[in-house]
Amino acid sequence: MKQQFIAWVEEYLFFPNTFQQIISVFLLPFTLLYTLFTIFKRIMARPVDYGIPVISVGNLVVGGSGKTPMTIYLTRYKEHVAVILRGYGRESQGLYVVSHHGHILEDVQTSGDEAMLFAQSLPNATVIVSENRVNAILKAKELGCKVIFLDDGFSKANIYKYDILLRPKEEPTNLFCLPSGGYREPKMMYSVANMVLQEGVDFQRVVSYKLYGENIGVLPNKLLLLTAISKPKRLLEFLPEGVKLVAFEDHHRFSNEEVRAVLRENREYSVITTPKDMVKLQGFGLKNLYLMDLELSISSNVNFDEMEKFIKNYPRF
Repeated sequence: MKQQFIAWVEEYLFFPNTFQQIISVFLLPFTLLYTLFTIFKRIMARPVDYGIPVISVGNLVVGGSGKTPMTIYLTRYKEHVAVILRGYGRESQGLYVVSHHGHILEDVQTSGDEAMLFAQSLPNATVIVSENRVNAILKAKELGCKVIFLDDGFSKANIYKYDILLRPKEEPTNLFCLPSGGYREPKMMYSVANMVLQEGVDFQRVVSYKLYGENIGVLPNKLLLLTAISKPKRLLEFLPEGVKLVAFEDHHRFSNEEVRAVLRENREYSVITTPKDMVKLQGFGLKNLYLMDLELSISSNVNFDEMEKFIKNYPRF
């Protein structure tokens, strides 16, 4: 029932049916208040330069649109780089240095799934989680970092930064902001960003399959996708037909009972998951857990020269 409700909410936010459109219209007064508040907050913000280049990778819609793999792509080969994020789904509060120059210092319960994925994927980076992004920026400077990538930081208009916005491959038919639709800020805000990249035009997702870290070419016939990411149905296009989907809410912390219940109810299935889910599931000792490894292929017409220029304009560079 809970999984069906999550699917219903995501349909309502992005691709509503007629009944959901009626609900959306009734909520428009609240949407107007929310939209006016976000615009007023941005107008009144005075961006502060903290003396270190900050690159934000974000999106306007609720949920995922490739922010994590894009941030990994942009930071993988950089030195003295920090990745800062809020750490959704973690059991902790406050500021934590999840990894320092690749040395992982916290567990996934403390860091949250995204931060742990960054820590494991970026062996040279420093990863920090904090609800207060300014405190995290100052901590990164204290640790000797020279450039910061801010995950999902577009709304932080009080920070002077270079903004990259990602657009989804399939644009929502619901164009309203919350709670009538899935936009966190009006769609016109794409024009405010320094750079806008759209999936399917400027970048593509490239998927490979792994088992115990080794690439494989053929997946089992009976396959179950176990995941807790936003809009999980989008993953099915990268998998064979007939894959069974078991999805929890975004950033859900799996319990041992939940995982065992899924396995009991689907004994004949092999399980596949995403990198973001793998960092949480690997602690349960599951055998033959397949991984769909998602990376990005950037179109040849895209370059990040302006971003690099922004970074090099700072005195340390």
